[in-house]
Formats: sequence, C-alpha cells, structure tokens
Amino acid sequence: MKDEGDIRESMNYDVVIVGGGPAGLSAAIRLKQLAQEKGCEISVCVLEKGSEIGAHILSGAVLDPGGLNELIPDWKEKGAPVETEVTDDRFYFFTKSAAIALPHFLFPQLMSNHCNYIVSLSNLCRWLGQQAETLGVEIYPGFPANDLIIEGNIVKGVITGDLGVARDGHHKADYQPGMELRGKYTFFAEGARGSLSKILGAHFGLHDDREPQKFGIGLKELWELPPGQHRKGLVVHGMGWPLTNDTGGGLFMYHWGENYCSIGFVVHLNYNNPWLEPFSEFQRAKTHPTIRHMLEGGKRVGYGARAITEGGFQSVPKLAFPGGVLIGCAAGFVNLPRIKGSHNAIRTGMMAADAAFAAISACRANDVLVDYENAYAKSAVAKDLKLVRNAKPLWSRLGTIFALPFIGLDLWTNHLFGFSIFGTLGHGKPDFATLKKAQDSRKIIYPKPDGELTFDRLSSVFVANTNHDEDQQVHLGLRDPSIPINRNLPEYAEPAQRYCPAGVYEVVEEYGVLRFQINAQNCVHCKTCDIKDPAQNITWNAPEGGGGPNYSNM
Repeated sequence: MKDEGDIRESMNYDVVIVGGGPAGLSAAIRLKQLAQEKGCEISVCVLEKGSEIGAHILSGAVLDPGGLNELIPDWKEKGAPVETEVTDDRFYFFTKSAAIALPHFLFPQLMSNHCNYIVSLSNLCRWLGQQAETLGVEIYPGFPANDLIIEGNIVKGVITGDLGVARDGHHKADYQPGMELRGKYTFFAEGARGSLSKILGAHFGLHDDREPQKFGIGLKELWELPPGQHRKGLVVHGMGWPLTNDTGGGLFMYHWGENYCSIGFVVHLNYNNPWLEPFSEFQRAKTHPTIRHMLEGGKRVGYGARAITEGGFQSVPKLAFPGGVLIGCAAGFVNLPRIKGSHNAIRTGMMAADAAFAAISACRANDVLVDYENAYAKSAVAKDLKLVRNAKPLWSRLGTIFALPFIGLDLWTNHLFGFSIFGTLGHGKPDFATLKKAQDSRKIIYPKPDGELTFDRLSSVFVANTNHDEDQQVHLGLRDPSIPINRNLPEYAEPAQRYCPAGVYEVVEEYGVLRFQINAQNCVHCKTCDIKDPAQNITWNAPEGGGGPNYSNM
C-alpha cells in the first residue's frame, strides 16, 4: 500500500484503468462513447506495463465477435484486424500415433467455432488502443501500476513503478519516482493473476465464499507455413496424448492470415506430478504424426506463454469494492470448454464503464459500483459461464477420458433444458496444493529438441523478444529465500525448474552448495510461478516499465 511519506507527482482522472488488454481498452472506449452521447467530458487514462499496447498480449485466439459487435458495431469498416473467418472446425482425441476425430453432433451449438474469427489478439488490442486514443483516452505504455492508493479503506488510484532502481536497491543516476494516478474509480484489467488484483482480493475479501480460482498455462508458437501447407480458416482442437489421463489440457492449432499458423498447448495447473514440464509437453505434442505433417516446411517465428483462468462461474469473485472494480481476466471470465474469454472481457469492460459513468454523472465518487455487479449477474457473460460451470470440476475429478461423456451430457442438458444434473460442482484444492511428493511420482524423460520442430526454452525466449535490464530490481520475490532449497527441493524436486516456460528458475551448485537462481531477465510474465509454487513463496511483481516480452502477431 502507499507509503504516506512518499512525495510523488500526482495526476487526477475520472477513471484510471490498469491494463491495456481487451477489457481495459473496451472500458476506456465505452466511457468516451457515453461522454460523446451525453455531450459531456470524462477523463480516462490506461496504464500498460508493456512497451506498447499489445506487447504483452497473448492468446490463441479464436474470437467470438459478439462483444466487439456491441462495442464497435462498424469494426469492419474501421479496419479491425479481424479477417480470417473459421471455415473448418475439427476436434480430435490424440493417442500416441492416431488422431480420432470427434463428430460435431456430440457437442451442442455453443461449442461450434463457425461465425468466429481467428485473430492475433495482440494486433486487435493495438487497434483497440488506436480507437481509444482517437476518442481522447490517454494511454501510457511502459508504465506498470506497482502499488495501490487506499485511503479510508477506499481505492483512490495507483502508483506507477519507480524507474532507475538498481538490482541492489540503490537509485541510479536516471532515477525517477513513480507517479500517483488518482481516479474517482479505478478499473483493474491486469489479466490472469494480476499482482494488484491479488492484493485487492485479500484486502477486500473478494474471494470469500467463492470457489478457488483455477488456472492453466497456455504456451503458444507462431509459425509461417509454405502456401501448400496453409489451410486458411482451419481450427484444430485436441486433447489426450502426450498428457496422461489425470492431467488436463490439450492442443490448439489455428491457420490464419496469408501464411500464419498459431499452435499452442494448455496444461491445467492442478496437475499432480512435480516432474511434469508444460513446455516440454507442448514440444512433444508437435511430434504427433498429424501435427508434424501440418507443420512440415514451416518456420517458427514467435513464442510466448501466459496463465489463463479456468475456474469459471463458481470462481468469479466479488467484482466491485469501494472505488474500484475487477474486469476481464482479472476476475476470470474465460469459458474453458470454448477456450474463449475475449468476448467476455470486452463485455465486462463495457458493463463497468456504464456503471462508473452513471455514478460520475450523478456526482458519486469512490462508491461500490453495485450496478456493475447487478449487470454482470443478468448478463450474457454470466449465462455463458453458467452453462459450462461443471466442465472443469468434472475434468479434475474423472480425468480426460472418463470426463468427456459426462461433460458432453452436462453441456447438452444445460443447453436444451437450462439446468445441470450435477448442480454446481466445487473445484476442491487450489492449484498450488495439488502436487504429490517427487519420490511418489513418475519421472518423465523428455526427448531432446531437434531445433526444427521442437525447441529449447532459451531459443524460445529469444523469439519472444523478451528483455529486462539486468541491473534492475528482480521482480520475482521470495517470501522466504530458504524454502526452494530446504523444502521444495527435497519434497518436490523444486518444480519451479520445470513449470516455468522460460528457464527463469534453476538449482545450481557452487563449491558443493546448492543455490536457487532466478534468471529474471528471461521472464515472459506468464505468472505460473505465482500460481503453482507449492509453498506460495514466489510473488510476481511488475518489473520496471516496458520490460518483458514484445509480442508481434501473437
């Protein structure tokens, strides 16, 4: 929280938005649209930790255009980068050597991807940023919000990170203290496991009486394919091999643009084997004969990773608190079976904007935006999530093979009759509590990468264009520096070495002594360490402005 002794520059706005993703930008655009309609002024700023809008945005992504249609109905005429409509929608169950096609009649219409679009979400956010700036929104890329301003138990704004702080904590010659950005309302649109959203959740009890949020790690590569291999509009989803039945997740592959193929892999973070490496499972998945054939002759040009929310309906926290709200994936609006969340992020940004604009117009500041909570409860977003609320719990309980028919049955009964025979199932343990001890788990030996189809972590980090100044404060904090070696290593073989998709964490030996090393400059900001560490000892904080990946076409 803010240190009252700090002396900082301060700027005041009607609404401060933390995060330049779909939710934050949609909220900003909606606020300005409402002001234009009413012939009044409203001041809005968006803080984005990436070097530019879109630099840290990573998603599959197949876009349900419903939210965008509501926000900007003439998006086609305005040149939105939403061009590749889905023309071929396939779903497979993979064994080691076969791909078993699952027919579409097994799934209700809500699972169909027809009338959806394959997009680069980073490019879409860049375009949304341009629309926001045209309307008068002030956007500050490279300015992470690092702290909260809470006064009288009311959120009054945020403080941006200090610049020019050396790794050892001293102020360098170019030191600049962060600024206070104060607002009548502050929207938190940080995405999954946002650092400030996490603090707000604990401070205001936003997750009380809710199921724990669940997460997955999504890994993605961007490939350029030769014309003969490219199938524009093709969408492939699959589950099964190489994951074992008790580990949830699966593969996606989307052909879009002139020659791009987005291929990725999701591993649910409630997995129990500490020897598992999500990155290596992804690399292994590409060696399946069906997938290998689709990538032949292509070249990998991009890589990234990001945590995604999977808890759904029963894990959505309280959305409003004095002076602020959670929107988008900061609250967790991803529809897991559909693998979609951007449409819901856009809609929640709009709903929050409507509530804040009404409050400001009525000269109310720093209230609890109950209208936003009420709007969500009646919205298409809540309906979307409620329909699929038991997919994740069934998957976790029964494993992939046995869960599939029950998930299908549940989706059909919800779709046709509006109820579930299972009611609303709980999620059980949080993801950090699901690991078994290393000595009780099966070691996994992964094949070495070939550098053409499969790759190592460091070469992957290179094509993610990740960069952090080495002489800056490490943004990955350890609550107790002794835990990795003294507890996590003997009990879990220190799983951070394996769940991190960027080679940030290592156990190294120096002069016969083991040491836990943090290579913070490799970090792609996926937040997996903050979620999966069994001791909850690692805290992810936003690094100095602009640091991290610089995604293009991701």
